[in-house]
Amino acid sequence: MEEKLSKHISEFDYNLPKDAIAQKPAFPRDSCKLMVIKNGGIHHHFFHEIGDYLSKGDVLVLNNTYVKKVKLHGRKETGGKVEILILGEKNEGYECLIKGKVREGTRIYINKIEAVVKKKESRRCLLEMPLEMDDIEKIGEMPLPPYIKEKIDRETAELYQTVFAERKGSVASPTAGLHFTAPLLQKLKKKGIKIVFLTLHVGIGTFMPIKCDEVEKHRMESEYYEIEENEAMKINEAKEKGNAIIAVGTTVVKALESASEDGYVNPFSGWSDLFIYPGYKFRSPITGILTNFHMPKSTPLLLVSSFFGKEKVMEAYKVALKNGYRFLSFGDAMLILDKNV
Repeated sequence: MEEKLSKHISEFDYNLPKDAIAQKPAFPRDSCKLMVIKNGGIHHHFFHEIGDYLSKGDVLVLNNTYVKKVKLHGRKETGGKVEILILGEKNEGYECLIKGKVREGTRIYINKIEAVVKKKESRRCLLEMPLEMDDIEKIGEMPLPPYIKEKIDRETAELYQTVFAERKGSVASPTAGLHFTAPLLQKLKKKGIKIVFLTLHVGIGTFMPIKCDEVEKHRMESEYYEIEENEAMKINEAKEKGNAIIAVGTTVVKALESASEDGYVNPFSGWSDLFIYPGYKFRSPITGILTNFHMPKSTPLLLVSSFFGKEKVMEAYKVALKNGYRFLSFGDAMLILDKNV
């Protein structure tokens, strides 16, 4: 049964206590909790037990994007501190977000290297500096989400990168994939689970809140994605055989939905600004979603609600909070095997 379109973002609000927001990743990665939703029931496990819910021939679709170390710290001529997040390269310089007061013409010093703000619109700026992207990544930090308040060393911050990350391009991690370890992936392969990769470079839209009351008025920023022919074929073969197809994370859902029609995935490379919210009709062959617990009133929460149903998601979140699950990027996971149909 299709869920009636909710027009107000407030319907996707819930109370998220600060102490429920994970400040550090679980170690080992697969020691985190896993909530499994199947046949109307909620089951509590550890992530390394995920194979108990998968059968030979089932497919896990993972996003192999690589998070670039593009968070920089600088000082203005006045001595004031600024924090810079490099979003991408433009002909005239680097597009970035700057935390701290700057205006056009402001000079910023990063490791004694001078950078100049050439353009500014709100927090988004165009920064001119004599550094190549490789140089930036050598001095840059992992761009952890702003709700990670605790000081984290570089080694721990590396856990914000998936173990299968390969293709550079993201400014945020596809966090549902963070829970996998190399041994766990090998164990799943031995069981006959097929591991399929696609690429979607996660952009700043991940951090951007929905500011309008009517959710359908929100606009997503475009993100680049790529699904190769061989990988699309594996997914479609699994559909033909009736096997489960699990999208690991909302970025994978977005890529598959952008490239699918009538239940089949097409190979594709290009940009997508697809916004999935309740009322959306799914066109890819996914049968389940593996995801983290998301921020109130966020686009990932709306996507999960469109797949599983808003009321059922909110009920699952209540159960998670009651049982001490950790939320957001470094938090625990949920495997949704029930689809809202």
